[in-house]
Amino acid sequence: MRTRKPVPVHNLKVTRRGKVKKRSIVWRWRRALYVSALAVTVGTGGLIYVLGRVELPVDPRQAPVQQQTSYICAANVQVNCNAQNAMAQLHGSQDRELVTYQQIPPVLREAVIATEDKDFFKHGGVDPMGIARAALSDIRGQGVRQGGSTITQQYVKQTYLSSEQTFTRKIKEAVMAVKLEQQISKKEILTRYLNTVYFGRGAYGVQAASRVWFGHDVEAVNIGEAAFLAGLLRFPNGADPYRGAAKIKEAIRRRSVSLERMQAEGYITTKQQATFNAVPIDPSVPTDHPFVKAPPKISTLGENVRGEEWGSRYFVEYVRKWLVKEFDADTVYGGGLKVYTTLDLDMQKNAFDAVTSTLDRPGDPSGALVALDDQGHVKAMMGGTDFAKSSVNLATGKNGGGLGRQPGSTFKPIALAEAVHEGYSIQSVLPSPSKISITEPACLEKTKSWDVKGGPGGSSSLVNATKKSINTVYAQLMARLGPTKVVAMAHELGVKANVDPHCAVVLGSGEVSVLDMATAYSTFANQGLRKDPIAVTKVEFPDGTVKVFDPTTKQVLTTDEAGRVRFALQQVINGGTGASADFGRPAAGKTGTTTNNADSWFVGFTPKLTAAVWMGYPQGLIPMKDVHGVEVQGGTFPAEMWKKFMTAATAGFDTGDFPAIDPSVLAEGQTLDPAYGKSSAIAGGSGSTTATTQPAGRTTSTSRPTGTTAAGTVVTTTRPPTTTVPPVTTPQTTVPTTPTTTKPTGAAAGTGTATTVAGAPPPG
Repeated sequence: MRTRKPVPVHNLKVTRRGKVKKRSIVWRWRRALYVSALAVTVGTGGLIYVLGRVELPVDPRQAPVQQQTSYICAANVQVNCNAQNAMAQLHGSQDRELVTYQQIPPVLREAVIATEDKDFFKHGGVDPMGIARAALSDIRGQGVRQGGSTITQQYVKQTYLSSEQTFTRKIKEAVMAVKLEQQISKKEILTRYLNTVYFGRGAYGVQAASRVWFGHDVEAVNIGEAAFLAGLLRFPNGADPYRGAAKIKEAIRRRSVSLERMQAEGYITTKQQATFNAVPIDPSVPTDHPFVKAPPKISTLGENVRGEEWGSRYFVEYVRKWLVKEFDADTVYGGGLKVYTTLDLDMQKNAFDAVTSTLDRPGDPSGALVALDDQGHVKAMMGGTDFAKSSVNLATGKNGGGLGRQPGSTFKPIALAEAVHEGYSIQSVLPSPSKISITEPACLEKTKSWDVKGGPGGSSSLVNATKKSINTVYAQLMARLGPTKVVAMAHELGVKANVDPHCAVVLGSGEVSVLDMATAYSTFANQGLRKDPIAVTKVEFPDGTVKVFDPTTKQVLTTDEAGRVRFALQQVINGGTGASADFGRPAAGKTGTTTNNADSWFVGFTPKLTAAVWMGYPQGLIPMKDVHGVEVQGGTFPAEMWKKFMTAATAGFDTGDFPAIDPSVLAEGQTLDPAYGKSSAIAGGSGSTTATTQPAGRTTSTSRPTGTTAAGTVVTTTRPPTTTVPPVTTPQTTVPTTPTTTKPTGAAAGTGTATTVAGAPPPG
């Protein structure tokens, strides 16, 4: 027989008649009910307190535009970047023009309500049923993802709160939405929302959006256009038909969803829905009146940019693009950011003056200059002289809208870095004939040989080959190392451009940017530590949070390896092809000149500052045979501009000294060719003879071979008979009797094309 569970004594009571009876459920749950009532009372009181304390968003008709503007400050401003000290301002590409409720067409109001918040005129600011529907829709994966926020909540968030997804922010958003609904009318809330919300293409508010998307005022918006705008609200930059097939498909889908919801709510008929769904969105479809206009080519920069007369607008545009990529357009153009950059306006002026005072005649080629300090900060970026005439940033190559440029012999130190990294000595000696034919398979592309010109004859060490920019020596080095490894080293050093792994790149046939080369050489200056360049050090948000940016670093070369490369580059300025860059301070660098003198470079560094200078015609590879009566080479105008910049830029501080490097460290490493050994002479010395290290059993000679360079260069032993050279020496030193005439397009002068071009190549 089933027994009842005994009832606790405290849950029993005795009636007046003496009967024992179970107490009521209210009595039994009295403590829990008391705690719940207390919680509700405290919660209600707290809510009332919060509602009374939280301030409402300011009416956009009274709020200053500057609250939405982001400010960009130069390096001299470290705190409180604002309208008074900023070098530039970023805002929406269309000025926000406020409209009244009556000016907004009913069809646009209906499209937004149907798509975003169908119960807008029924709820009190927060819609629990809407949140439930959104959650269910998200779970089922139906249609556009639902946020659950009402239009009132969206307005509160975009005008007052951050977009962070936290519980605290959500609570505050709901509280403010309820309070706002108690203070102003639904029509006023909807008007404010539509005057401030972002619609993509830099447009805030329905008036700016109508103009930027359709080319007319908001009063003329039709049903299809209203549905399109309503569909943009959740992801403004995700449905621009001019940004590819995927965006076209998304634009069609969003408009269709909005039209469907408008029809479901009774705002339009089924026939109207079908009619406007049939209007083509794809801009490639021929039509007299395209549904969406092409994006306007307008600047999102403020009217005045500090230092614009020195080309600082190119730097600001570089920063703007980075900001949009790092964050998003909404945040950048309307988030009220304070952006602290690395640009030194004095150095920017120095860079501009160095270029424009050198190339100062009508028809002169253009010049570009990038300077990086030892922290990886971009201190100057001279990418052009007149942004209004040409927005192409010549300093950033293809990323700046222009062309990648051939680096010429400024690429040679990258091969030198790979050689020392693999354990070869910079004092290794190789033949340096005036012409050489190389048959190493890695250097051949549908040709029998890689024919290179540019050498003094005799033989030279890698130090001297760097100092005098000897093509035939570096061609042999490239054949030994292989192009894949050298290109990989270029990327390790900081070259971001895609460079094809061909042997000819060692003589400059690839395409790079000025910023690329400055980064690579700054790695040599920083003792082998690569610091990826940055233009922004920190960004402050309106809520007080700060995001700090530091260069990404990597130890690419050891200190000794970087020291050996630096030593060789010091000789370039100390009596080599870059002697005209000498400005009386410790410095190292390299010249570069390409085919027909179409690109010309000087890239160099002091212990604390690196600068890369390029010169050429922006429109293409146009020979610079007669500029001010001079045939342009890296050691002429580019070296002169580099010297001018460095002299002015370092006038106010001590550039320091390079770390001392012991001669024994310089001598370390294997020989490239045992038949030639190593040179123990120091490039730049005054002697004309030297002792060399030879393989066992060989006789050492101190006589200078015929055809070597002038006094002060590294000389080597007399070359032994070719029959005694070990098979390790792969390059051949003879020129084919009948050379082929195939030449790759755009190859640099002396860059190892399959032909021997008449005439001497430009040095460096």
